[in-house]
Amino acid sequence: MKERSGGARWAMLALCFGVRIGLGFQFQTLGSVADPLAGALGLSFAEIGTLIGLFMVPGLVLSIPAGVAGRRFSDRSLIAGGMLLMALGGAIAALADGFALLAAGRLVCGAGFVVATIFLTKAIADWFAGRELATAMAILVMSWPFGIAMGQVAHGWLARLFDWRVPFAAASLYCLLGAAAMWLAYRAPTAHEPIAPEAVATAPAAATTLSRREWILTLAAALVWAAFNAGYIVYLSFAPQVLTAHGIGALDAASTISLASWVMIFSGALCGQIADRTRRSDLILAVCLGGAMLALVLLPQVAWSVPLALLFGLVGMAPAGLIMALTGEAMAPARRPVGMGIFFSAYFLLTAPAPAIAGWLYDRTGDPFLPIVLAVAFFAVTLAANLGFRLAQRRLPEAA
Repeated sequence: MKERSGGARWAMLALCFGVRIGLGFQFQTLGSVADPLAGALGLSFAEIGTLIGLFMVPGLVLSIPAGVAGRRFSDRSLIAGGMLLMALGGAIAALADGFALLAAGRLVCGAGFVVATIFLTKAIADWFAGRELATAMAILVMSWPFGIAMGQVAHGWLARLFDWRVPFAAASLYCLLGAAAMWLAYRAPTAHEPIAPEAVATAPAAATTLSRREWILTLAAALVWAAFNAGYIVYLSFAPQVLTAHGIGALDAASTISLASWVMIFSGALCGQIADRTRRSDLILAVCLGGAMLALVLLPQVAWSVPLALLFGLVGMAPAGLIMALTGEAMAPARRPVGMGIFFSAYFLLTAPAPAIAGWLYDRTGDPFLPIVLAVAFFAVTLAANLGFRLAQRRLPEAA
């Protein structure tokens, strides 16, 4: 029985990974077609940055209601519904003839992204609670850069071969297939699962509020995750422009930057395993963030662009699973649906403005390296916020 359940949880992780790829694949559409899209529709880079950030905006208002919805609907239904919304949003963007309709498409995608993200994360937390959680979360969150890396390669190629609209359609098709796969194949852990029986308690008796300690830890964890992702998103959006400004062709620049997303898929899982075995996640996080900031500071040295992209992906982005595992430490299993909603609400609030601010810096100065400096600052905030999480964890008493 235990062996079968152990196989089931890894099968569910594989399914969630495959479905969650669609989130990154759909998100990356706009960044990959920014240049032809700006040329075709006459958009500024501030507007492009705003459209990139709009993907995160629905999370500001939908995360908590979505978390509450988890008390009434199954994870399977909510994830499938979220993926359908992402497919619809991509289709709207593919038909756009200006900023307004593109914005509408990104907002619809963002609504689906909120729901799918919350409940894919919750599903894996339920399956792996108390055992190999950092490893499982590391594998799950690597689906996001995997989808982004796919988009960096495929979307640019499709846009050159056909039109900037085709990448949006391709990403929508993937999300549609993901919704079908989740609906047909996913199942939640049951009371008979020996891996994480405490997770089952969240379904019938989920709490509707957090304790004071859980509020503080959840918001601190959200700041860690938001700053980390803001730095990554700004890197994806503007690092290619740094390389092209120093004489590298646009397609070569995009391919070079995409190396970071490809290699972090493997380094993230390895980093999670090391953290689970050594219990030194804070030290690992600090070393990795130091590598990320070093790679960004040296980015204008284009002769080292490939090694720097590899450093950023292999080391800098490796601790993503460690950060997501903070959610398992921040809240009790019975409060996970609502807690995840609060976590992602704060995350989206902090992440959504980042691309627009970076685009504004680029428009005002014409220097693509200034957004990269902003990304460095985000990684510094990540390190400081993780320290704040640990201090609060030690000093605040646990509820009886």
